[in-house]
Amino acid sequence: MRHFLEVDDLSEVELRDVLDLSDPARAEPVLAGRGVALIFEKPSNRTRNSTEMAVVGLGGHPVTIRGEEIGLGERETVEDVTRALACYHAMIGARVFEHDKLEAMAKVDEVPIVNLLSDLSHPLQAVADLLTLKQRWGGLAGHSVAWIGDASNVARSLTLASSLCGVDVRLACPPGHELEPPVLDQARSRGIEVVVTPDPEEAAAGADAVCTDVWVSMGQEAEAAARQDAFGAYRVTAELMSRAAPGALFLHCLPAHRGLEVDTEVLDGPASVVWQEAENRMHAARGLLLWLAGQR
Repeated sequence: MRHFLEVDDLSEVELRDVLDLSDPARAEPVLAGRGVALIFEKPSNRTRNSTEMAVVGLGGHPVTIRGEEIGLGERETVEDVTRALACYHAMIGARVFEHDKLEAMAKVDEVPIVNLLSDLSHPLQAVADLLTLKQRWGGLAGHSVAWIGDASNVARSLTLASSLCGVDVRLACPPGHELEPPVLDQARSRGIEVVVTPDPEEAAAGADAVCTDVWVSMGQEAEAAARQDAFGAYRVTAELMSRAAPGALFLHCLPAHRGLEVDTEVLDGPASVVWQEAENRMHAARGLLLWLAGQR
């Protein structure tokens, strides 16, 4: 049984296979007559729509379940919820607050478990990001991405995904909001260059892509004022983009807070590929589900 809790649950070869299977033309009906349970403790726009349509594209039936309907670990144990859903569904996707709930689901080992987002990681977003860059660049190895802002779950997964594909990473994060050293060491162990700096201009200089995320994620609302103070110098502006390589791309997992982590002229500008990136959430999910269904 294979699960997908973090992007490097896949090997380098397996990630390349998933990217190939994420081609928009691929839509084999491998889930015909089968269900996929999609648990959402956290609300979502892109994740719910993209994953539901990915299941539909493979001939399956998505069943979206809100967190309060099952009460993971409260109304019923995580393990028992997983066992029950495995009676009806071929796979389970879950968007949760705590990553350890996904780990508990995977230990049941009845059906593949897919991380649709946790406090630790967002691996399907990373696959969609790499798919977008691959479509634009034609290949991935030898390129570089700059991450500006919070070392969020998205930053963690993108760093690990990049390390599997030969993409160098530059991380510009304010003090106290950096990526944890074990993740940096893990990425470097695969042979890529990982630069860590508090200076956004240093990170962006010559980068082939510039990426960011919101400064305040769901569950961090009480920290909003402090975070906005800490991240004020980490806005992606047209001036910052001008320091990147010619033709550099701008990525954002969305939703974006215009005028905070990114200026509107960048988000809506010619460098932005955020809508292609959003569409690729669906293609990446379909490619992963194809792979988990045995299309390797």
